[in-house]
Amino acid sequence: MSTTYKLDAEMREDLGKGASRRLRREHKIPAVLYGAGRPAWSLTLKENQLMRNLQEEAFYAAIIDLTLEGKTQKVFLRDLQRHPAKPFVLHVDLQRVRDDVEMTVVLPLHYINEDIAKGVKMGGGQVIRNAVDIEVSCLPGNLPEFIEVDLIDLDLGESLHLSSIKLPEGVVSTQLSYGEDHDQPIVSIVAPKAVSTEEEEADAGTEEESGSDDAGEADAE
Repeated sequence: MSTTYKLDAEMREDLGKGASRRLRREHKIPAVLYGAGRPAWSLTLKENQLMRNLQEEAFYAAIIDLTLEGKTQKVFLRDLQRHPAKPFVLHVDLQRVRDDVEMTVVLPLHYINEDIAKGVKMGGGQVIRNAVDIEVSCLPGNLPEFIEVDLIDLDLGESLHLSSIKLPEGVVSTQLSYGEDHDQPIVSIVAPKAVSTEEEEADAGTEEESGSDDAGEADAE
């Protein structure tokens, strides 16, 4: 069962950089709400409430209950502007959600059974992740928190592509809609890098030289 996330907002009339700085001193964060064919609204959010939600990965791809002037509406976190050097948020973009309109969302990939994957357990291979998220399109009611990728049957030297991911019903990959060229490998199991004979001989020679130096120092004493 997915978590229900909530945000409390107030309308904002005082705009501009100076106003934004004053809001942040009051532990409020400027935001904008747009979409669904309606005008954009300037808002303020409670800093502590937002920061608490941002600690959870699922919040970034969740439908949020936004309470404004006593009414609750469904929104989505579309963009987040953070300070480049300090740990606080400068601005938030929220998008209105309609139950009958598909939305495009970037969801995290959760890889499972890496340690017991066939190519790791039997072949001694190493898992290489080429992607950490995936862009999908779906109706709000079908939106998952993440996409799970099972590596249990992946063998040494094999890769999983975007087209191999089992997506929930009603969820499609937007990248694949651009054509076969976008069916990229997202994870592979490769053989561990072997140390070459030349590298081994060089290391051995270094150890011998070090031993000779130590012996010379001992004789000198």
